[in-house]
Amino acid sequence: MNSTISVSEFDSGNIRRVKKVQEFLDKNELDMSPDIEVFVTIKDEDDMIACGGLAGKVLKCIAVDNNRRGQGLILKVVTHLLNAALVRDRKELFLFSTPKNIEFFRDCGFRLIEECDDEIILMENTKNLESYQKKLTSLKKDGDVIGTIVMNANPFTLGHRYLVEEASKRSDWLHLFVVREDASEFKFADRIELIKKGISNLKNVTLHEGSDYIISKATFPTYFIKDKGQVNELHAKLDLNVFRNQLASFLGITHRFVGTEPYCKVTNNYNKNMKKILEDPSGKTAPIEVVEIDRIEFAEQPISASRVRALLKENNYEELESIVPPSTYEFLMKGVQDDK
Repeated sequence: MNSTISVSEFDSGNIRRVKKVQEFLDKNELDMSPDIEVFVTIKDEDDMIACGGLAGKVLKCIAVDNNRRGQGLILKVVTHLLNAALVRDRKELFLFSTPKNIEFFRDCGFRLIEECDDEIILMENTKNLESYQKKLTSLKKDGDVIGTIVMNANPFTLGHRYLVEEASKRSDWLHLFVVREDASEFKFADRIELIKKGISNLKNVTLHEGSDYIISKATFPTYFIKDKGQVNELHAKLDLNVFRNQLASFLGITHRFVGTEPYCKVTNNYNKNMKKILEDPSGKTAPIEVVEIDRIEFAEQPISASRVRALLKENNYEELESIVPPSTYEFLMKGVQDDK
């Protein structure tokens, strides 16, 4: 590259420079991801010709001016982002993109985890997935019905406990995965501790303390997806394909249990995709039967975490106590006292 090229790094607090990145992305028909912490830009004199960002463990908003492709700019952006991540002690990184960019990112040291519908890919820069799969294999149990549940539990309710108990009864062994990202109202450490306490009586359950390969909506990027009506669909498809092909098969999972969703259209569509993708006999790995379990109700309303959060805001502690386990109620009341 010639001497007019300059590379710079700055954080999201630099409003003026972030706005310039926004303008560059707009010009390249890409959106800005609001969770980016660190930006890298490349300029030729005063003109921005490439950019990228780091949000947690995910590289996002990587873009190169159409007239400057093939000049090694993606590699330069990614290298600087990898260094920015390393300074922050983040070694295992991920990126989402479109299949046409696979070779670009392979040249940057990333390896493909999953490709979905010729529309979206997930890649990582380490062999962490292989290590995780070995760990899962070591936790594999024998049985005709090996069940699984994936939950956020924000926070853990009697509804969640009922789902786990029912799935436990119907399974020789049950694997319970908890969404790791701290993008919920309650932190991961608190959510998983409440789950541990709430299911402590169940003896055939392995609780998996999060996974980078359970793709949260909070970290799923949308900046390169032109049809925003497809975002939820693509998230569901990629998440479910990664789960089936890269996780479940290493545990010998045969069934996935899920609660019915009477109100939320997005979750309801996710459940429909779950049946379609996990039960497809032509998939890469053995099909997984999806079992829907009716949600339990209190006062003629399904018990949900969103209802718990609403009751907490309304200071309706009497009803709240009726729909959460004692350990969750004690935790919530401690939080109320601490806020006073």
